[in-house]
Parts: sequence; C-alpha cells; structure tokens
Amino acid sequence: MECVNVSVMVRHSEKNMKIKKKILFLVTEDWYFCSHRMSIARAVRDMGCEVVIATRVKEHATEIKKEGFKLIPIRLKRSNKNPVTEIVSVIEIILIYISERPDVVHHVAIKPVIYGSVAAIISGIKSVVNALAGLGYIFTSGDYKARLLRPFIKLGLSFLLRRSDNRVIIQNTEDRQMMVKRFGIPQKNIILIRGSGVDTNHFIPVAEPQGIPLVVLVARMLWDKGIREFVEAAKIIKGQKTDARFILVGSPDVENPSSIPKAQLLQWQAEGIIQWWGYRDDIAAIWAQAHIAVLPSYREGLPKALLEAASCGRPIVTTDTTGCREIVKHGENGLLVPVQNITELARAIDSLIKDENTRKRMGLRGRQMVESEFSEQIVINAHLAAYQELLSSTTPRLKAGA
Repeated sequence: MECVNVSVMVRHSEKNMKIKKKILFLVTEDWYFCSHRMSIARAVRDMGCEVVIATRVKEHATEIKKEGFKLIPIRLKRSNKNPVTEIVSVIEIILIYISERPDVVHHVAIKPVIYGSVAAIISGIKSVVNALAGLGYIFTSGDYKARLLRPFIKLGLSFLLRRSDNRVIIQNTEDRQMMVKRFGIPQKNIILIRGSGVDTNHFIPVAEPQGIPLVVLVARMLWDKGIREFVEAAKIIKGQKTDARFILVGSPDVENPSSIPKAQLLQWQAEGIIQWWGYRDDIAAIWAQAHIAVLPSYREGLPKALLEAASCGRPIVTTDTTGCREIVKHGENGLLVPVQNITELARAIDSLIKDENTRKRMGLRGRQMVESEFSEQIVINAHLAAYQELLSSTTPRLKAGA
C-alpha cells in the first residue's frame, strides 16, 4: 500500500478540525494493546487526535497513561461465556461510547469487533475500524464448543461488517478472500494491512552466536501454536544425536481454551526435551541468542514473533498455512512444512541445524523482506490512511450532554 505523508495529514487535520478528533481503541487486554497497537496509537496522537484506550487493565496502566492516552478500564473477558455477564459487557461499552463520543472506534479481535460493533450501532457511532488479526480459536479448533459457536459468529460478523462507514483490517490475503466469499463483506470495506509491523531499528540483525544451535519458538503456550509438534520434533532430533537446544518462550493463556497447562510445560522441561523460559519482554535479545525460529502453528493472522525473528536475521521453519506462508517464501528465508506433520517439521529443523551457510543466507533474505514489506512505518501509514478517510467524512463531535 502506498505510504501516506504524515506531516501533510497533520496539516490537513489541523486545518479542517475545529474540534479535536477522537479515536477510541477497544482491546480486551492491556498487554496486547502495548505489544501490537501502541505504535499506531502514538502516530494517531501525533496526527493531532485525542486517543482513548478501553481495555481490561492488569499491569500496563502506567505504560499507557504516560503516552498521554486516556485509559478506561473494562470488564470484558475473552474467556467468559456467561450470557448475563456478556450482556453487561456490551452495555458497559455502549455507555463508554455514549460518554466519550469518539469519531472513530477501532476494535481489535473477534469479541471486541462483535460487541463493539453492536455498541457502535446503538450509540450512534458511524465510523468503525474492525481489526481481525486472525480468526482465532473459534475458527481453528475442532472441539464441539468451537463448532457450535462458529455459525453464529459467522452470521454476526457478516451482518456487522457490511456497514458503509465500516473498515475491516485483515492481515493476510486468504482471510481477505474468505471475508468476501464466505462472509459477504464488500471489497471496499476491506483493508489488507500485513501484521502489526516491526521496529526494524530495535529488531536488528546480529551474527549467530557460537556454540550449540538454539531452536526457539516464541508464542503464547497454546496447543494450536504447534507446541506439541515442536516438542515431538525435538524428541526425534535429539534421538538422532543431533546437538541442539530447544527453547519455548511465552506463557500459557488461561483465557484461551487451547492453553497448555503449566504442569505440562514443566514436565517436558523435566524430561530434558525442551527448556521453557516463560514470558519474556526482551524478545530481540532472545533472537540474538537463537539460530533458528520455529512456529508450527495451525493458522495465524500474521505472526508478529516470526516477523521479529526475520528482522533479526534468523531463518524460519513454519507451517504452510494461512498467515505463516505470508511471511516465509520456501527456500528463500525459511522452510514451510505441512500442518501437524511432525516428521517433516523435524526434518526441516534438522536440516537447518546442520547447515550454517543456509541459515545465514535465509536470515539475510528475511531481513530484506521485513524492511521492504513489513516494517512498522508501513503498517502505521496504512492505519493512518484508513483513519483519515473515515475522519474526513465525520461531522464535528459534540460533547456528551450537549
């Protein structure tokens, strides 16, 4: 997508907005906002808009407030299924929208998209951005609860995302096609923005460390991230007497039905198969220690961890599935293997463990791809263009009670 000149946009905004425009982000978790949307919100603030964050607050309130954003705590939980509690959550969002009167609301992930879109209709908010980073547990799991909910979620999304002042941000081409063909969303409503962007000045290439190769998987500890397949592949490779260490970085997500119990992770570690390093916020330092990045996920939007690994010049082994193959060109910057195929996964990882020259070649190519296609500034500019389009069509905002 063609980049937008932010300085021109700022001057345009100052000229045409007598009342400061307001953009509100609705996100379930404060950590996710800080990890995946903070840089975009900063750019919105620098464009001259007021920024409001409505999210469930745990540990990142200070980090959000110091940016000058207004923070509104909400009770919405991803894992909750109690109908009464869910109705209360929708009412809470409606009241926030009525009180704040944002010019644009930006919903992130399926539950905020559905609940926030309903609240926007009821409260009269016309300009809506709905970001579906991936279609998540409901569309990837085979268990009966997911299968039961799937048609209702599909129906809800199909209805809510067709509004004319609605923009749907999709992270990969396959999800865009599905939105059009299966959900009936008009092409004009869909914007393809490939991921959350990578700060290429922070995630920089460094030379491989000497010593035993480190094979690293960075993700939430979920079954559908391919954690079991990674562990089983490690068993195979270790059984062949290949010298390598296998590292899991990330924590379980107890609100996700696919979360792996902590006891299971500790058991794998006790058996000497993998090392589990838990949650880390120094991911660039992790990739500096690593030799190979792995993510055998079943389906993704566009995995940020792999983009960061590529930016750091690390070769990737991932699955030939939606989202993952947007990042990896087989044989160029990594290797693609079939989903849930442990034998092929082990073979691919083992081949890179034993071939330092290929690792370096792929790592260099991965960095080039990130700089040209996935940098943070590219993603920021695409978001600003979407906001500006909607802001230019909104009428001046009235204060609550006016």
